[in-house]
Amino acid sequence: MIKKRDLHECHTLYDLMVHPDVFPFVRQKANSYDEFLFLTKQTIEAEERGELISRTIIDEWGNAIGTINLFDIQENAGFLGTWIGKPFHGKGYNKPAKDAFFHELFYELGMETIFMRIRKINTRSLKAAQKLPYVVCANETRKAIYEQLNAVEEVYDLYEIPKDLYTLYLYQTVEEQEEQAMEA
Repeated sequence: MIKKRDLHECHTLYDLMVHPDVFPFVRQKANSYDEFLFLTKQTIEAEERGELISRTIIDEWGNAIGTINLFDIQENAGFLGTWIGKPFHGKGYNKPAKDAFFHELFYELGMETIFMRIRKINTRSLKAAQKLPYVVCANETRKAIYEQLNAVEEVYDLYEIPKDLYTLYLYQTVEEQEEQAMEA
């Protein structure tokens, strides 16, 4: 469901990103294809320097449909940024992409915490985050980060995915699947 970023998919991703239902919520905005290509090159180089981690979300046929990123990496933590093209909203791509990305981040790359800053007006993303059993609202528990995000005006809610809570979720999911298999 995810793969390393590649310049060959820029046309497809740019066309998906500029949709008015997607563009306002994209962190790395580009106002032209050439700018998007340049930003993608910069992203690939920044990953090589360890500043961020970026993957392309793909569908079951290997077509690029969005991106998932970890920005602002410090002390084994970073901020998640995800967008999926409008034609693919509500089709079940978000969860498997996040599962694959989180597995890579926590168990292959040594991350301990994933933060999500979500605009208070982005109801789609807020509802998606609140559905996940391993996500914790961190407006109060990470007050310094919350205040830094909202220094000018209160725009974002802060959510946290701690590695231990995500791991517990995975164990519980495996146990439930095993129980269902035994009942069948």
